[in-house]
Amino acid sequence: MLYYLFEYIEKHYQFPGASLFGFITFRAALAIVASLLISIAYGKKIIGMLRKNQMGETIRDLGLEGQVEKAGTPTMGGIIIILATLLPVLLFAKLGNIYVILLIITTLWMGAIGFMDDFLKIKKKNKEGLAGKFKVMGQVGLGIVIGCVMYFHPEVTIKQEKENQTEAIVKGQQKDITKVFEAEIKSTKTTIPFVKNNELDYADFISWISPEFTKYAWIVFIPLIIIVIVAVSNGANLTDGIDGLAAGSSAIMTLTLAIFAWISGNIIFSDYLNIMYIPRIGETVIFIAAFTGALIGFLWYNTYPAQVFMGDTGSLTIGGIIAVIAITTRKELLIPLLCGIFLVENLSVVIQVSYFKFTKKKYGEGKRIFLMSPLHHHYQKKGIHESKIVTRFWIVGILLAVVTVVTLKLR
Repeated sequence: MLYYLFEYIEKHYQFPGASLFGFITFRAALAIVASLLISIAYGKKIIGMLRKNQMGETIRDLGLEGQVEKAGTPTMGGIIIILATLLPVLLFAKLGNIYVILLIITTLWMGAIGFMDDFLKIKKKNKEGLAGKFKVMGQVGLGIVIGCVMYFHPEVTIKQEKENQTEAIVKGQQKDITKVFEAEIKSTKTTIPFVKNNELDYADFISWISPEFTKYAWIVFIPLIIIVIVAVSNGANLTDGIDGLAAGSSAIMTLTLAIFAWISGNIIFSDYLNIMYIPRIGETVIFIAAFTGALIGFLWYNTYPAQVFMGDTGSLTIGGIIAVIAITTRKELLIPLLCGIFLVENLSVVIQVSYFKFTKKKYGEGKRIFLMSPLHHHYQKKGIHESKIVTRFWIVGILLAVVTVVTLKLR
């Protein structure tokens, strides 16, 4: 809203400083500061409200150190993250931008699913919360919406460099290659890490049958979007098991995605780094900045010993947002690397359950690979303090983020 106000002031009155709101970096800085202040200033009030309404976490005794003491700690703290993200976005972002709209829809959609799950667990005393099939249906529904918009909406485009470049002779004998970009085009291309020509077109998976089949690329594209959203949101949900782990790890991931979004939306830097230029994607940097500030502000109350848990209200929302940011910046194939923490947490559960069922069927007695899953509980069972586990996971997350950024040039 403030963006439009200052745009009007600049256009009609040339007020000093009003033009600053035209810069993405300036508005992103305001967004991250605002979200930090909102989450810290109002977080305590929201925690008090949750405590007053007896929205305390019910925790089963799984034999983990310090677990029983956490029972009764307010949950549904994801409300803090959602509010601290959306308010700065409404203030500083271009609300007509299709990518910002998608991220707002994702936040509200996944937040609603998580809220229903937490509400059923706590208020209705339903230990299972929202049935798993309904959670997945909600995630798949969001995936269909995001996939359809990304495939069919006219503003979701890319610009490609023309194959025939023109040479412009400049001073002396030096020559400069002038790169000419085509008009904005609809495309199902995405980015592949570690290869020279780092683009993959999902349409290729079906066009080999016949070039006419290219128009049916949505058959491949939309299901893949659904898989990404379901996997990442569930990964974030599983990672939310000890104080500060999910919020801190997610902040590292989103900061990395902010770099990709800013570069992909800047025609000069995308050209220099030889990566896909995506018109209008730069506006998502404001959303990502607000989201990152909200996550860091939430850590004020969520680091050990936690005063509040994010609950599924927060974890499902976080996973959904990260997935959609990666999809809109066309970096979803980097998720296994960037979101390696989520991936390992997911795999540890799948491996544990599969191996237990296999050994029980074969030997009559189920065996386990990990002391407990998800993986962070395995280290807790080994007697490592949860704050040390969280810090080490953050360090691994930072290393993965650095390698992910390096993929811009490492091919």
